[in-house]
Amino acid sequence: MSVLLRIRSAAIGLALSGLAVLPLHADTLADALASAYRNSNLLEQNRALLRATDEDTQQAIAAIGPVVEFITTALTNTASNPSLHLSFQLSATATLYDFGRGHRTIDATREQVLSARAGLIVVEQNVLFDAAQAYLSLFSELQTAELQRNSVSVISEQLRSARERFELGDSTRTDVAIAEARLAAARSSLAAADGNVAVAREVYNLVVGRYPQGLSQPPRLPRLPGSLAAAQDIARRYHPAITQAQHQVSAADIMTEIAGLQRYGTVTGGIAAELSATETPFINSSTSDVTASMRYAVPLYNGGRLNSVERQRVAQGQAQRAGLHQTVAIVQQSVAANWAQLQVARARLAAGDLQIEATQSAYDAVRAEVELGSRTTLDLLNAEQELLDARSSRILASAGVQTAAYALLNTMGQMTVNALGLGIPTYDVEAYSAGLRREGPRETPSEQGRRLDRILGRFLRPEGSEP
Repeated sequence: MSVLLRIRSAAIGLALSGLAVLPLHADTLADALASAYRNSNLLEQNRALLRATDEDTQQAIAAIGPVVEFITTALTNTASNPSLHLSFQLSATATLYDFGRGHRTIDATREQVLSARAGLIVVEQNVLFDAAQAYLSLFSELQTAELQRNSVSVISEQLRSARERFELGDSTRTDVAIAEARLAAARSSLAAADGNVAVAREVYNLVVGRYPQGLSQPPRLPRLPGSLAAAQDIARRYHPAITQAQHQVSAADIMTEIAGLQRYGTVTGGIAAELSATETPFINSSTSDVTASMRYAVPLYNGGRLNSVERQRVAQGQAQRAGLHQTVAIVQQSVAANWAQLQVARARLAAGDLQIEATQSAYDAVRAEVELGSRTTLDLLNAEQELLDARSSRILASAGVQTAAYALLNTMGQMTVNALGLGIPTYDVEAYSAGLRREGPRETPSEQGRRLDRILGRFLRPEGSEP
């Protein structure tokens, strides 16, 4: 192969260096997102915390129901008149009327459950966004490494050509030395690029839960709103952090109401059946008794504790409401910032395309002039380096557009399995509490039982999106 033909082959290689050969069974971005959702320890942790919060509601429901106890007592006297006394008591106590505090406590815990569910969606969004970032980062690093590897091949060919031309007397020893230096620098850059790939693979494994077999070309950009105002409107309506804060405000308001109801007291009732027996050396006796009671207790003086609790609840509600406003403001600012980042990334990508077109034309011109002998090897190497830099910049710009798009979706509250249409089974947030309902007491014909069942039914009614 002639020197000039080799130069042309090298040029073709450099022009195609931005195209990576993809494996037949490479991971797609959807594969990475689905795997991250299935393997996330953070999601498992927060699902367990949600189940723990579910138990608070079950405990609140139990608190307004009757309490049944069986008590056995044995007393013995070994003194001058030994005796044995046994008693068996079955008692039931219940809150008959508490001015609605029990029911409102159930409502408050229900709001906490809904808040925890929204918090789980926040975690889901972060997990999926981290997976998207890991995928795009690894893909860009692989492209950069491939570009650097092709550059080493091209410069190696240039060095071989420079040496042949030197032997033919068409170039100088300086041209050969310059090519050798550029080859050493290219190999150093390749080593760094391979190192970046290794680091990105480890991040991918951490976030996605496994190493990739290969990566497919990222898909087209997700569908996005046409304006910043539309994006902010979607965020206000759907961002789970805002939903979470709203339920926290509702819970705080209910707790304030409960604190105000404490001053009205509680009506309780009870019934007890007791059987007792006493045995002595001289006499044996047994008795049975059934008693019923009703008690109304109302606080008259407690040193101002109830007033203090009520003021405390009011302040906590004010804090939660201020937190809601701050959350909305942060979400809106984040949407605006990511919208701007997306526009900048798109502009950089467009500029990168123009830069590649210009540097490719310059490279082709320099290569032609080298073939004619009017340019030196150094000129060609400089042109190659400029083309390499332009292609590297475009790789980063393309990844920047993709990352900015998914960052915008994240701040809009749309970075979820359902919103992205991944088509994989999701965690059923209702399943645990529904299981608790099945394991609870059966419906009774009593009014109290029917009332409790209605309360439980309201709590277990499906609401909102599921992570």
